[in-house]
Amino acid sequence: MKIDGPFYAQLGDAAKEARRLASIGYDGVYTLEGSWDPFLPLVMAAEHEPALDIATGIAVAFPRNPMHLAYQAWDLQRFSNGKFLLGIGSQVKAHIEKRFGTAFDPPATRMREYILALKAIFDCWQNGAPLNFQGEYFRHTLMTPMFNPGPLPCAPPPVLLGALGPRMTEVAGEVADGLIVHPFNSMPFLIDHALPAVQRGLAKSNRTRGDFILQINAIVITGETEEARAAARESVKGLLGFYASTPAYRPPMDAVGYGELQPELNRLSKEGRWDELGKHIDQQFLDAFATSGTPDEIAGKLRQKYGEHADRLAIYAPYAAPDAMWSNIIAALKAG
Repeated sequence: MKIDGPFYAQLGDAAKEARRLASIGYDGVYTLEGSWDPFLPLVMAAEHEPALDIATGIAVAFPRNPMHLAYQAWDLQRFSNGKFLLGIGSQVKAHIEKRFGTAFDPPATRMREYILALKAIFDCWQNGAPLNFQGEYFRHTLMTPMFNPGPLPCAPPPVLLGALGPRMTEVAGEVADGLIVHPFNSMPFLIDHALPAVQRGLAKSNRTRGDFILQINAIVITGETEEARAAARESVKGLLGFYASTPAYRPPMDAVGYGELQPELNRLSKEGRWDELGKHIDQQFLDAFATSGTPDEIAGKLRQKYGEHADRLAIYAPYAAPDAMWSNIIAALKAG
């Protein structure tokens, strides 16, 4: 199991942050598409810490044409000497239609075709296959020598799909190289819903679990003192309240008996009462969606919870904590 760390870096401080995360002991880093580009900081990480795996976790797919995304992925895979993982996702409908101003529906069908288009482009560049992808939403039938970047000295980048709903998760199993399990997950949801959907998709493509990368995002609550752990809990409660306010994220809540809370949190978000969301997250909710413990306990708890399933474990801890503490936790995870 490889351990990935969150790469919250803009272009100007990306080299320094990559060195910091490498010194902590992470195997890889992943960017989020928030208020800055998720690709550019990875260039600096690949240059200054070439041993790190680098990934987008995720880049929003639909506003980008598959050909645009293919060029970016190809360049990063070549520059990093094969260390890049292309993580993509659909985002939610409101953001795609209202923030990015592009089409969203039907998301799972569109994403399936999107990934197949990417794979067709990669096959053209790597193996010389004619480019003749003609789908309902994307069409790529022209690739002249001037615009063909040519084969990589390594394999094309794997495509990992961030998914939560059963249909999108099944699409990941069918056509992607891996699944990025959303941080807003619970074990009943993972075991009873997500993993069976992956298996259905794998069966469609005549593949096995060994052909597939499962990256699980784990929300962690820890700290060296009780005061630090209390602060971490409050930060995570706010994060969980934010996620839980989104209607598309109700299924993991239903899996642990909290689905009826979702409309209330959604109402508060629409009223702009963001600071109140975390107040609705009780201890049982927290225990279902996060892993809590002292620094000495947390590695064992994470391995017990996710070790059977995760090929890559992505740590998600939205609060400040000492690097030395995380270094010890990562070392314990790898040693276990």
